[in-house]
Amino acid sequence: MSRVSPVIIIGAGGHAKVLAGLLNAVNAVVIGFTDADTARHGETILGHRVLGGDDVIGTYGPDKVELVLGIGSVRPGPVRHDVWQAYKRDGYRFQSCIHPHAWISPDTEIGAGAQIMAGAVIQPGCRISENSIINTRASVDHDCSIGAHVHIAPGAVLGGTVQVGDGAHVGTGATVIENIRIGDGAMVAAGACVTQDVAANTRVAGVPAKPIGSDKSS
Repeated sequence: MSRVSPVIIIGAGGHAKVLAGLLNAVNAVVIGFTDADTARHGETILGHRVLGGDDVIGTYGPDKVELVLGIGSVRPGPVRHDVWQAYKRDGYRFQSCIHPHAWISPDTEIGAGAQIMAGAVIQPGCRISENSIINTRASVDHDCSIGAHVHIAPGAVLGGTVQVGDGAHVGTGATVIENIRIGDGAMVAAGACVTQDVAANTRVAGVPAKPIGSDKSS
C-alpha cells in the first residue's frame, strides 16, 4: 500500500476501528480519527485519538494528509458516496487500504480509496472500483466487476463474472452465483443466495433470493 502522506480516518465506529488495525499492520502514519459524536472526542482507539469533528480535516491541506473513509454501510445509501464526493471536491485524496493477509491477484484493478480487509480473496481478472469495501474473508472469484461505493460484507462469496453496480451492498455471508448482475443501489440481505439478476435499487433476501422491496433513496 503506497503512501505519500499521513492519514486521518473519517469516523470512529466499528469499521473505522478495523481500518485502524489494518493501518497499524502496515505501519501507516495515522494522525487520528474524526467523528461527529462529541462524546467520543479525546477517546483513544488502537493507539490513535479521536481528534474532534470532521472540521479538523480542514486544518490540514490536501497536500499534507490523505483520508481513509471509516464509515461502513449496512444498507445501500448515499452516506459513503456523499462524504467521498465532498472531500474529493476539496482536493483531498483517499488512501486505498489493503490488508497484508488478503490475497489479491496481481492483475486486479483497484480504484482509489478501495478497502480490502483481512482474509479477503480476489481472483484474476477482477476490477474493484473507487471507495468500495471488500470486507473480512469475502471472496470475489474470477472476472468480477465491482462498482464504486460498494460494500461486499464479511464472508460474502461472489462466483465468477459477477457484476455489482455502484452503491450496492452484498450482505454478510451472502452467496452470488456466477454470471449474475446486481444493479446500482441494490441490497442483498445477509445469508441470501442470489441465483438471478437483481434490478437496481431492489432489496432481495432468502434462499433463493427474492425481492422484498425497493430502495429509491440511494
